[in-house]
Amino acid sequence: MASTGNILLATSSAPHEMESGAVRKNSTLICVPVMADSVEEMVIQLDKAKSSGADLVEIRVDGLKNLSPHEDLKTLIKASALPTLFTYRPKWEGGQYDGDDKPRLETLRLAMELGADYIDVELKVASEFNASIQGRKPEKCKVIVSSHNYENTPSAEDLSNLVARIQAAGADIVKIATTALDITDVARMFHITVHSQVSSVPVIAMVMGERGLISRVLCAKFGGFLTFGTLESGVVSAPGQPTIKDLLDLYNFRSIGPDTKVFGIIGKPVGHSKSPLLYNQAFKSAGFDGVFLHLLVDDVASFLQTYSSTDFAGFSCTIPHKEAAVKCCDEVDPVAKSIGAVNCIIRRQSDAKLFGYNTDYVGAISAIEDGLRGSQNGNSAGASPLNGKLFVVIGAGGAGKALGYGAKEKGARVVIANRTYGESSQRACRDHWRRCLISC
Repeated sequence: MASTGNILLATSSAPHEMESGAVRKNSTLICVPVMADSVEEMVIQLDKAKSSGADLVEIRVDGLKNLSPHEDLKTLIKASALPTLFTYRPKWEGGQYDGDDKPRLETLRLAMELGADYIDVELKVASEFNASIQGRKPEKCKVIVSSHNYENTPSAEDLSNLVARIQAAGADIVKIATTALDITDVARMFHITVHSQVSSVPVIAMVMGERGLISRVLCAKFGGFLTFGTLESGVVSAPGQPTIKDLLDLYNFRSIGPDTKVFGIIGKPVGHSKSPLLYNQAFKSAGFDGVFLHLLVDDVASFLQTYSSTDFAGFSCTIPHKEAAVKCCDEVDPVAKSIGAVNCIIRRQSDAKLFGYNTDYVGAISAIEDGLRGSQNGNSAGASPLNGKLFVVIGAGGAGKALGYGAKEKGARVVIANRTYGESSQRACRDHWRRCLISC
């Protein structure tokens, strides 16, 4: 069982055997978008997609400059060692094709006849397309009916209604792509994904943008039909797509299952953090069923309230949320409370309560002490080398408070230099630091 927010989500995914012999814990496919100006370049990318570990390829026909439908589609299908998904996206749905719909839909019908495994048809023209094929769809070809929203993510009710409309339009597979204005938007898409498992129609539910990254990784946990992974960083067919290398090597995508615990680093900005690289490798080495993600969060209280199940088990906390996170925890370690900042949040599995800690001061002060002891060949005996030293902290935020606390605890004389000027900010800063340093 898995859940987001206060909604219980039931997931099921039978394990599969991977080529390496390891157990694949989900059936979610990885699709590589193939985008190029020429068929020749697309053929090269098809080979790269196969060697990268993809399950299928999305051939973006709208990217081709000169298209000879029968010849080019036949060449691409024959050249692909993987199942093919053909997409011919018009500009009005975020693609590059800027012409009449009739030849575009005829090209998709031709792809079906020539042996495509999947084709993508926009909801707006799905009824027209299905009427035109008059039931002559090859048995092996599945029709994905898609809807893209580049403005926002609708309400849960509107999303459910949208799924129903797509199913009614004759979809073999439902695809919805929305835009994340806040990371909490993704929870509604997880609900849609899990709910779809009750029906017989698979769902692809992606949330575009950096805030929607978790939808592209955790769809493996919640039962999504596929996710997209690009061959190159930044060369994407929709905003926020990770590379297939990151999906497989950084996030250990094949090992994510219904019982996988979710961890991550909460921050804004956050994409630069190396934490997922460290923790996901550690999880893999230890055989721990967890995944660690970048979490671009605007409001930490809203995030923690939305993703409140025990599946979301713990978080690192970085700028600018360390101080705000203190108020979000059910219990705060006395040291973290004295510092006034939290950089580590753990959710207790028995009752989902949040516990806040601060490890910044331990890690940073220990590293500084080790550096100062270097001339003593690593001898750590006796008083701290910070004892009696003048310790200047530049910045009075969460990390600065932790460093000041740790230095004072080690006997240093602490001076704080902050960039914010003004009587009210000075008074607030002075009062906080007085409480913090006295408590040492």
